[in-house]
Amino acid sequence: MRSMLGTFRAIFENSKLIRRLARNDFKGRFAGSFLGMVWGFVQPIVMVLVYWFAFEKGLKAQGTRLTNGIELPYVLWLVAGLVPWFFFADALSQGNNALTEYSYLVKKVVFEIRILPMVKVVSNIYTHVFFIVLSIILYLCYGFKPDIYYLQIIYYSFGMFMMLLGLAYFNAAINVFFKDWSQVVSIVLQVGIWLTPVMWNYESMVANGIPHWVSVIIRLNPMFYIVRGYRDCFIYKAWFWQAPRMTLYFWCVTAFCLIFGMFVYNRLRSHFADEL
Repeated sequence: MRSMLGTFRAIFENSKLIRRLARNDFKGRFAGSFLGMVWGFVQPIVMVLVYWFAFEKGLKAQGTRLTNGIELPYVLWLVAGLVPWFFFADALSQGNNALTEYSYLVKKVVFEIRILPMVKVVSNIYTHVFFIVLSIILYLCYGFKPDIYYLQIIYYSFGMFMMLLGLAYFNAAINVFFKDWSQVVSIVLQVGIWLTPVMWNYESMVANGIPHWVSVIIRLNPMFYIVRGYRDCFIYKAWFWQAPRMTLYFWCVTAFCLIFGMFVYNRLRSHFADEL
């Protein structure tokens, strides 16, 4: 716990440096390309179009009928799930390289290397915020106006950010010693998008009689809570405290990720420079 508090203190004391490094990290991903940072916003849009075409036009996926009888187009239902997943997947995969990409900073005695995983997570916020705004505009185009439930997006984004922070610290530390760890995370993300109700409807599967143990496994995935939460904001109009058990479970998992991730990071920190 002491090491965790020390990490948070280092983050707070270097908040300006984190923002500057995160901004440079985001720009640096597209350095040398003609469109530059524009690619950071184009890529998720293209992915949405691909998924929408494949599922709605190819597989004939149906929209969702709301309680007021209005038929919600599938693209709106899909976007509400992809918004948090894109942020989660990008931040998790890039967090692996927080130390290897900044190895020149790790080897500097005076640099506070405890902020590097934070930099990677923060750098993905720019795309996430853009995608949220784009989703709101898309809903407006279909006649769905923002309401007070949209404020919960801040809550769910914060929850996901804190969980990702713990995972980023753990992954960055492990990746220094086990170079194949990024491949493991990549496979987990490939499987995870199908275990999370991003492109398929969990309620429909339950209604069709999926085995109870499958339902339990799906709900144990903490991203189930986040994806469902975003849809509660955009579509179902429900507050997070209306699911107290899921909320408690998610924050217990998040607390474990933070404590364990920062513990592993701080225990291995003295060996990073030697390995890099």
